[in-house]
Amino acid sequence: MDTRIVVVGGGIAGASAAAFLALRDGVTVTLVEQESMLAHHTTGRSAAQWIENLGHPAIRPLTTASRGFFDHPTEGSSDGPLLTSRPVLMVGRRDQAEIFHRVLATGRATSPPARELTPAEAGRLCPVVDPSQTAFAMIEDGASDIDVAGTHQAFVRILRRHGGTIATSTRVDAARPDGDSWTVETTSGRLPADVLVNASGAWGDVVAEAAGIEPVGLQPRRRTAFMVPLSALPDTDRTDAHDWPMLVNVDHDWYVKPDGAQFLCSPADQTPSAPVDARAEELDVALAIGRINAETRLRITSVASVWAGLRTFAPDESMVIGRDPANRSFVWCVGQGGTGIQTAPAAGRLTAALALGDDDGIMSTSGLDLATLSAQRFR
Repeated sequence: MDTRIVVVGGGIAGASAAAFLALRDGVTVTLVEQESMLAHHTTGRSAAQWIENLGHPAIRPLTTASRGFFDHPTEGSSDGPLLTSRPVLMVGRRDQAEIFHRVLATGRATSPPARELTPAEAGRLCPVVDPSQTAFAMIEDGASDIDVAGTHQAFVRILRRHGGTIATSTRVDAARPDGDSWTVETTSGRLPADVLVNASGAWGDVVAEAAGIEPVGLQPRRRTAFMVPLSALPDTDRTDAHDWPMLVNVDHDWYVKPDGAQFLCSPADQTPSAPVDARAEELDVALAIGRINAETRLRITSVASVWAGLRTFAPDESMVIGRDPANRSFVWCVGQGGTGIQTAPAAGRLTAALALGDDDGIMSTSGLDLATLSAQRFR
């Protein structure tokens, strides 16, 4: 008989895990999502970049290992490129010297290595930079924009083409061990499962408790974003703005990213939240405008649109991937923080491998240390 696997959560984590599970022989996959559409929460609100020099050191190998899928997605899964080159330009104030040199040092270990620039050089690369307010600058040339919708859809296509089932508007209310398997109680009825994969993002601990599994202490944090017109940048030729780098404060006090005829801006906030349908708060937008106006050449006076999403972290800010020590048929794939999109191909493949009791070669090629990802570290 096939191994029956239920994956909870229709964002990038659940979709990638479900896709790689569906590729295996003898596996039947059902992906369940509580909302009426997939990727409604964090995935659908992400302004993702592929940045090798980002995230907890334990999970950076997942970013590197994901590059192959982004460059060469599974045949027939994508209608176009998933990555578009966009360097990331990091700038710092004089009081941020220590953090700047720490980030520069880790960036020099990436490929291609990060390069330090003068404030004037940074200003020539990106007219948003105000050299008079910038003490330090560096650029990471290997970064890229990620087509988030295209990447998520690629996993959905793989899942469907290999016989997987998707059930939206289906909330998991309880899951009971039944011998060597599970009975999963949902709002759409009961589902049998030999393995239960928890990829439910901010709701990860909620789903675990519904299955009688000890939570790992996940912390959802709100992230705010808003769009402003190119006219917020005075006295410059904006015709090539779409080619400018993403501009980030080195301590993540704010970021600005060209997006068509607008700039996508954020205070890079991390406000603790319950697992909810996140909404932006006016104060966060106002704080971001104040910081960005003070440290760049932008003069933001109005915003075109505002939104927020939740980025969910484990207590040590590494991910939680793998079987739970108390019940090895319960598999975690949560705690992606701000790196869930760029690590999704490797994290999904690893989750699938661990759920089925092997490593699919990813351990030996990526340099991952499973102990830094296991739920056991919180027990």
